Amino acid sequence: MRRAPVQRRSAERLTRILDTCAALLDEAGYEQLTTRAVASRAGVPIGSVYRFFDNKRALVDALARRNLDRYAERVTDRFAALRPGDWRGAVDVVLDEYLAMKRTVPGFGSVDFGSADLGPGSGPGGAGKNANQQVAGRLTVLLAAHLGRGPDASLHRTVLVAVEAADALLQLAFRTDPAGDPGIVAETRTLLRAYLARTLDRASPAREPLD
Repeated sequence: MRRAPVQRRSAERLTRILDTCAALLDEAGYEQLTTRAVASRAGVPIGSVYRFFDNKRALVDALARRNLDRYAERVTDRFAALRPGDWRGAVDVVLDEYLAMKRTVPGFGSVDFGSADLGPGSGPGGAGKNANQQVAGRLTVLLAAHLGRGPDASLHRTVLVAVEAADALLQLAFRTDPAGDPGIVAETRTLLRAYLARTLDRASPAREPLD
């Protein structure tokens, strides 16, 4: 972003711009998205869009960052209801909240945290790779607090591998079924629990059966 909003009116305008961007992504996709279309639909001058963003890619990047912030907030709220140290419950929350946003949040299906097909340099080898690093970083901090341990390099590496694996499998699930193929989602959950058990069971006070 070129600048962050200071006044309430500017913050509300920015929210309207991002909400409109999300809606247009669902309707027409990234290639057909333009800053002019966003301004027109949002009912703001085109200069208001350029006040915050250099181009449509910067606009979509801001939407992805907002998605990640909201995802982290939802996960944090759900973690508060779990028994401390219950990492399996935490994994379910992390997966379930992603699925819920994928299915219900406007624009999330195209952008999520920045790993959508937005042209050259994006996707799993480009923007998506950087996005997965950011997701893993946020989840490492949240999971470490839930487990009562530090967000050290070992935990971050474990979470990053889990995020990369889940990203690939969930992409497959949503290519197979627009709502997310239930069988692939179930296999993803099983894989994540089995992989994370190797590290997290050693740090847990008690083991729980894999259901």
